[in-house]
Amino acid sequence: MLPVTDFQKIGVGLAGFGIAFLFLGVILFFDKGLLAIGNILFVCGLTFVIGLERTSRFFFQRHKLRGTAAFFGGISVVLLGWPVIGMVLEMYGFFLLFSGFLPVAVNFLRRVPVIGLFMNFPGISYFVGLIGEPQGMV
Repeated sequence: MLPVTDFQKIGVGLAGFGIAFLFLGVILFFDKGLLAIGNILFVCGLTFVIGLERTSRFFFQRHKLRGTAAFFGGISVVLLGWPVIGMVLEMYGFFLLFSGFLPVAVNFLRRVPVIGLFMNFPGISYFVGLIGEPQGMV
């Protein structure tokens, strides 16, 4: 098992608070203050968890530049005061950045007891199958 450093523990906390603030900001009708704090905490938490060098390598890969520009452009637009447009840009950038990871995450969630049962319902399994790989492949 890999040892977890204190910086990584702090990063998980920061990212968790960032996601919580983003969730509250969306629930409270796109409150720009909560969204801005959530964005900053999430990016700082990600940096603490994986390190500054690996974070910069992840965001500035040649094939991920469009996603990086959309993600950080969305954060900038939220900070400038247009939260709905900024969140749409962020979601687009987040999807472009993490689209390679989505099949892995979906296949992991299929194996979680309650969530996996929910994801195998007839209507939902069709959409989940579009995102993830077929269940028979490992």
